[in-house]
Amino acid sequence: MKTEDTRMAHSEQDKETIMLINTIARQIRASIVRGDLPVIKLPVRSLANVKYDEEKGYFELGDAEKVRTLSVNTVRSFAQTLRLMAASQEMVENDDFATKREAYYISKNWGDCRFDEQAESDAIMDDIEAIASMHSLSREQLRFYPESHGGSVAGELVVVDKDPETRESVEIDCRSLGSGAYSIPHSVEHLDFRTDAKFVLAIETGGMFQRLNKHRFWKKANCILVEMGGVPTRATRRFIRRLSDQKELPVYCFVDCDPYGFANIYRTLKVGSGNAAHINRFFCVPQARFLGVTPQDILDFGLEDATHTLTKTDVKRARDTLNNDPFFSAHPQWIASINQLLDMGRRAEQQALAKWGLNYVIDEYLPRKLADTANFLP
Repeated sequence: MKTEDTRMAHSEQDKETIMLINTIARQIRASIVRGDLPVIKLPVRSLANVKYDEEKGYFELGDAEKVRTLSVNTVRSFAQTLRLMAASQEMVENDDFATKREAYYISKNWGDCRFDEQAESDAIMDDIEAIASMHSLSREQLRFYPESHGGSVAGELVVVDKDPETRESVEIDCRSLGSGAYSIPHSVEHLDFRTDAKFVLAIETGGMFQRLNKHRFWKKANCILVEMGGVPTRATRRFIRRLSDQKELPVYCFVDCDPYGFANIYRTLKVGSGNAAHINRFFCVPQARFLGVTPQDILDFGLEDATHTLTKTDVKRARDTLNNDPFFSAHPQWIASINQLLDMGRRAEQQALAKWGLNYVIDEYLPRKLADTANFLP
């Protein structure tokens, strides 16, 4: 039995999560009592059901819905959905969580409605999150966490966390971690921040993050460094979004100059993706701007002989981006920049700047770019 203290520890989002699950359960029960086949309505999660609102700044889910009705063919997935929702409620009530892998194994004592593969549990979990998203709740509020944590953070920032046992505040000074860095946790909703930084610099590669941290670039530029490690995880995106919103900080992105860096890494951070349109409003960072590396940087910084030929995959991704991506097609600057990349037939990594010296990026490139933020790509 839960104590009064445990009940009082529930946040408003916890209460909303429990209320939503109970409401769905009551609706299904009422349908059964009436003799009707119970249904669960789900938003369609695909690029075809996505619209880009430039004013809001992210991919937004459209109105298309699919209906899961209890039938001979759906009885197993219907039962799995309800069992996973029940597991979510239990975890919220007991202040616990499960990773996506653990959620798969939870089902092994569910008899005939157990999951045979994790792909099944992941799909059902995505459906439940899609329902929750319509009530401003995400998977983290359902207490299902990804296996991967967030990226690393260094610089002019104090993160205010809570001790999981005492609930007392714990302060982590990201300036005082020696040669290491703060690691973003799976869920960041409970974090608070103190900072006098001027901006957040989101960096694609771990190597570049380590260089900038080792040489204390964050001190020189009065900023916060966040390592994305490729396409940023949900935790990393949510951390940057909450930090930027709470402290009204601009976010500048520093990634490789290639179609993947533009259309996968940067686009995912800024506006989200089609498949995750139901949660983009929580995890994207609309205020993000693209610092570089840009195709024009290849020319301006004399990197022509430090580039690589675009692969067939690069070219296809770039053309698909121009033809099918509503974010890039809404910005003439991006259209021109991607066409410039295609015309050059070359791509450049962040590390290409080492052509002029290992710390050229710190001494020359970043200072020159940061002096002209008005001309960053949108």
